[in-house]
Amino acid sequence: MGLDIRFPIGIMFTLIGLLLTVTGFVTGGDPAFYKISLGININLDWGIVLLLFGGFMWGFAILEKRKNKNQ
Repeated sequence: MGLDIRFPIGIMFTLIGLLLTVTGFVTGGDPAFYKISLGININLDWGIVLLLFGGFMWGFAILEKRKNKNQ
């Protein structure tokens, strides 16, 4: 078939998650930056969540591609 929608979704969420995770690491030592979010490093937390989701989507797309190739 054509392009599996999980490929671009996985890439998009992985890239956004990577950007948020890096931002969370870079600004993690500044408590004034996270004062509005009650001191929670929200960029790091959601960056990791988006990285995991993007990785799952990308992984499932690769598995499906391999499964279809063997048939």
